[in-house]
Amino acid sequence: MLTVHAAPLVLPVGAAGVSGGAVAVDGDTVVALGPYDEVLAAHPAARVRRWPGVLTPGLVQRDGLPLLTRCYHPDPREADELGEQPLTGAELARSAVRMDEPRRAGSVRRGLQRMLRHGTTHVEGVLGEPAVRTAAGRAGLTVVVASGTPAGEPSLDPFARGGGLAGSVHGPLTVGGRADLAVFDVPDEAGLCAAGGAACVATVLGGRLVYRRR
Repeated sequence: MLTVHAAPLVLPVGAAGVSGGAVAVDGDTVVALGPYDEVLAAHPAARVRRWPGVLTPGLVQRDGLPLLTRCYHPDPREADELGEQPLTGAELARSAVRMDEPRRAGSVRRGLQRMLRHGTTHVEGVLGEPAVRTAAGRAGLTVVVASGTPAGEPSLDPFARGGGLAGSVHGPLTVGGRADLAVFDVPDEAGLCAAGGAACVATVLGGRLVYRRR
């Protein structure tokens, strides 16, 4: 089904932003990008999804390997005891978590789900462990070669490594390119960089809506 994703501001990266913009997606491919009226006129039968804020390319998670192999992502039922953020390093060692294989597999699945909730569509360097590779494949995330070894504690927010928008996306949105999109409830690019991936309200992966904030 052809879908038009409309937002007050579309930031394709590598090209000028479009106020009142839209992106038309057919299957897993971007087929049009521009002002909403023009995109809809070219595709009048498309399903329309209207989003608040800013629509961008999907983000790349450069902490993929440590987040999925060296962190524990608590189950929501453990939130009172362990909180909601990933546990790593000394914090993980002090916790009551004992990492058997079922618990590790659950942590990996939750970690991937939380990445999607931060606008992530691409993950760096998670191919080492078969369980992680399988889970990433099932989630539909694109795995890319790591560009380096990030220093410091890993973060679910892709902006923690990428800095600005251009350094945090997987690549620009282009007609004919794969439809990996993220939408953030912020007014503009400056607001997005300040709020980070936590402002994500929707993630589209290969044309599929895989996360939508309730």
